[in-house]
This record gives sequence, C-alpha cells and structure tokens, in this order.
Amino acid sequence: MTDSSTLPPTGYELIQSYLKTIDGSPGVYRMLNAASEVLYVGKARNLRARVSNYARPSGHSARIARMIHETASMMFLTTRTETEALLLEQNLIKQLKPRYNVLLRDDKSFPNILISTTHPFPQLKKHRGKRSEKGAYYGPFASAGAVTRTLNQLQKVFLLRNCSDAMFDSRTRPCLQYQIKRCAAPCVGKVDEAGYAGLVADAQRFLEGKTTAVQANLAREMAEASDAMLFERAAALRDRIRALTTVQQSQGINPAGVTEADVIALHLENGQACVQVFFIRANQSWGNRDFYPRTGAGAEEAEILEAFLAQFYDDKEPPRLILLSHPIDNEDLMVQLLADRAGRRVEIAVPQRGEKLELVENAARNARESLARKMSESSTQNRLLEGLAEAFDLDGPPKRIEVYDNSHIQGSDAVGGMIVAGADGFLKSQYRKFNIKSAAGANSDDFGMMREVLTRRFERLLKEDPDRKSDMWPDLLLIDGGAGQVSAVAGILAELGVDDIAMVGVAKGVDRDQGKEEFYRAGEPPFALQRNDPVLYFIQRLRDEAHRWAIGAHRAKRSKAISSTPLDDVPGIGAVRKRALLAHFGSAKAVARAGLPDLMAVPGISEAMAQQISDFFNAKS
Repeated sequence: MTDSSTLPPTGYELIQSYLKTIDGSPGVYRMLNAASEVLYVGKARNLRARVSNYARPSGHSARIARMIHETASMMFLTTRTETEALLLEQNLIKQLKPRYNVLLRDDKSFPNILISTTHPFPQLKKHRGKRSEKGAYYGPFASAGAVTRTLNQLQKVFLLRNCSDAMFDSRTRPCLQYQIKRCAAPCVGKVDEAGYAGLVADAQRFLEGKTTAVQANLAREMAEASDAMLFERAAALRDRIRALTTVQQSQGINPAGVTEADVIALHLENGQACVQVFFIRANQSWGNRDFYPRTGAGAEEAEILEAFLAQFYDDKEPPRLILLSHPIDNEDLMVQLLADRAGRRVEIAVPQRGEKLELVENAARNARESLARKMSESSTQNRLLEGLAEAFDLDGPPKRIEVYDNSHIQGSDAVGGMIVAGADGFLKSQYRKFNIKSAAGANSDDFGMMREVLTRRFERLLKEDPDRKSDMWPDLLLIDGGAGQVSAVAGILAELGVDDIAMVGVAKGVDRDQGKEEFYRAGEPPFALQRNDPVLYFIQRLRDEAHRWAIGAHRAKRSKAISSTPLDDVPGIGAVRKRALLAHFGSAKAVARAGLPDLMAVPGISEAMAQQISDFFNAKS
C-alpha cells in the first residue's frame, strides 16, 4: 500500500508551495488537475497576493473550494501591466475553455449599415466583419433582420441605391427599385451627383439621430415645390415624409438622454445566466440580443459580467457608454482595456435613477424572461436527449450530436453538410460545409461522398485534439441512409481509429413516408419508433435541418458556378475588363476563340493583356 505521506501534495498545500517562487508582478496563472487539464485561468495585479488567497484552507465559496481541491499543479506567466494580464487571460480562456471560468458561447458578429464612399454614387448596404471598406458605418444592429428592415425603410425615405457597382455600371434603363420608388436611379441619370449627395447627407443625418432636421428640410422642400406648382415633386416629397414618420414610430424605445450606449443586464438563477444586451445609437434602439454564458460552475454576478465584457468586446468596438445591471470588481481595469481598444474614452456605469436606470431595468426584465424560456426549452431538450439515449441504447444522453447529409444534382456541385445539436439545441456556429473534391461527387457516389466528408472531419479533429479533451468530439452520429451506409461509415471510422462513437442510420422506411423511419446500427437489426413518439419527431427535425443545410450549401455553390466564367481564372482580368470582354464578344467561349487584333479592339485590353488572354486559352485547349 502506498504511504499517503509520499504522495505529491494537492489543493491548498500545493498552492502554498508556489508562494516561495512567485513575486508581486502582474500576470496570469493557470490551475491544472492531475490529468493536466486546465481548470481555471485567472489574472492578478499581484500574483503572490492573489495566489496566497487560494493557499488558505478555509473561507472559500463551494465553487472555489472544489477548484482548489482538484488543483494538482499551477503555471504562471508574468506581464508588464495588469491590462496585458487581462488580455492574456481572455485569450487563454477562449483557447482552453477551462471548466471553472465564465465562457461566452456562440458569440457572432453583428451587422452594420454601410454607406460606401468608394463610388461617386454611394451604395447603401448591410456589412458584417472587419471594417475594411471605405465608408460611413452605423451600428451594430442586433440582427440581420433589424438591418434589413432599417435598410428597406431608408430606401423608401432617401432613395439610395443598393445595387452592386457592376450592376450600376451595366444599367441602361431604371430597374424595379426605381419603379416602386425605392431608388433615385442615378445609374441612368435620373438624379445628378450633387442631388444624390444631398440624399446621402440626409440619410447620414438620420442615422446619426438628427431626424428632426431631416424632416424639417423635407417639409420645406415640399412647400417650395407646391408653391412652384411642381405637384409631382411635392407628392413624392410627401410620400418620403410619410415613410420617415413610419420609421420613427416603429423604432420602439428611443431614449432622449442617451445618445450612444450598450445596456447590459444579467439575470442569474440556479447556476444559469442570461445576459441581455440592448444597442442604443443616435438616441435610437437598434435591437437587443440575449446570451447564455457558461457560468464556470457557479460564478457570481460581478465575475460573470466582467468576463462577459472582456470577451464580448474582444472583436467589437465598444460604445462611449456601457450601462450595467451589476457592478464589476475591476471597473478601472476594464475601462482602460476598452478605451485602448476603442482609441477613445469609454465609461462604465451602474445607474441608480432616471432614464438610464429604466433602460437597465427593461434589459434585466428581458434577461429574466429569456432565461425562463431557455430553462423551459432546456428541460424539454434534456428529456428528448434522454429518450434518444434510451431508444439507441447509449451510455447516457448525448452532449453533442452530429448529423450528416449530402446534396448534388446528378453529381454536379456536390456538397456535404454537417449540423450539430446538443443540450442547447442547434449549435449553428458549429455547422460545417464540405465541398466534395474527389471523383465521388462527379460519379454521384453517395458512399464515396460520405467517406470524403467523414475522413476530412475526423482527420482534422484527430490532428487538433488527439487526446479528445475538447467538447468538439461527438457522442452520436446520425447518417442519412440504411444498412449499407451504416456499414460503410463504420468501416471508415474504424480505419481512422474512432470506432467508439455511437452511430445510427436514419432511413425513410416503407414508401419513404415520414413517420415510418427505420433506424440502423452496426451489427443490429433495424427497428422503428412509435409514430407519436416525441423522440421520433426530434430525430426528424435533426434530419430535416441537416437536409436544409446541405441543400442551402449546394444551391449557393451552384449559383456561384452559374455566374462564373473561365475569364475569372485569367490573370490580370478583373471585374471591369471581364465586363468589357463579355459586352464585346457576348460570351467567354467567344473570347477564347478571338484573335489578338479582336481582343485588342476591346477598351482596356492592351497588346500584352490580349497576348496573356490568348496564351491562357490556348494552353487549356
């Protein structure tokens, strides 16, 4: 029997031993268990002082006590400042996803409205991602739907174009947008550059919250047109004023005293949290979004909100004011971090009265109601997962289900799709598309396509996480197909060395009728579920979602293929030269057959470029 006195120390005794080797520098510490899994990542203004708190045998919350008890080793990294420590902490949390840290999940980018300034007649459009294109950005908006509605309203009022530059340059007569009074048709000279610039300026003033001035200008112009007996123009201006009034009435809560802010409220109940974010820009509410961060096995409000702020604004520009429902512990540090990211002053406040408090209370009420709905849905989802485990004889409810499907038309534009579901429902941020690269797609070989998709999926997973420590490994695979597909997939997984994952084939069954699905497992006879079984409906939803995802990917690929031409592959041929060549010759095939003199007759095609085009097509023939 092993003498317990010879075992290496763990818990607070182990942490005490590190106090001799660390100083009072700012930095980041990691707590690891006996399997070298990271339990927690923390920052400290003074590493020695922070770690000494964990070295006490008592006085900790149940969550911290559990974490200390599991700690078998620690790692330390010193930094020059505490702000650097905070940045490093958040990067490590995002990378390592420690069990006891608060983690923001499924954080997606938010759409903006962009008025592009790269063209004499600026385009009004939706924009996501990095702000690399020149122009005026307005946002963020809570959802793509909110942006689409606002864009539709702006087009009615300000008549700005939403077409691409290529379409704008190719127009010879007004499009439908002009006919339905949503565009001023600058493409065909219905408005000159100065007139269009006035429309752009009005739209920008509106998006900056200066709606009163815009409405006054329109009213003045309408009166002038009426006095000059330009009744058609007066009627058009009247319609624009009416549309603007409709926009103002539909904007919901518009705080008079808050120009720009994010209102962030937290509701915490039974260890689950909901964070509600409202976006206020230009004294207008631009929507809200709810988040359900993992709470790190029982963190409290201050820690959850601080972690949320650091992770939420990791890739977003913070507003000038952030209103919170609860105070955070390191407000000065967070303000400094956000100000550095924004390049200007950022204020964090917990309002106690007035309009700002009303905004926070409204967000808190929404957080409470959203969490109640989420908990109800989670309860239903958990019962379905338990029923799935019972139906398929699994060891327990699956935490991650991956469903695969393929889509093609007689082998063309073949695409494989993977969707993911779990206790939180569909995890859309983890869906994947696979462009079929092998001959299997061209040959309409469903087995070959499934082989390619699964091989690519699991080879990458084995490379990125060979020890299977992450939550990216599935507990259950659902395959569209019967015994043949199941046998083939089992063989593929065995070749990859991952044959310990449960896998079920879902076949339509008799007459391919929904409700008569048959289920296949390797080495087991097929079986079916009762037609009214909720688990059957759940599986149908999973399969239909995989089919929808694969079909959507196939259609997008097919649409792109239809609009592409061999000219896309010619070096030096951009959009302008491509349009000129197609306009001159009528088709890419005619361009390929053209001689040098004919190519040189096209505007913008020099002798050297004509030779390059000719060489490209001759080399392919």
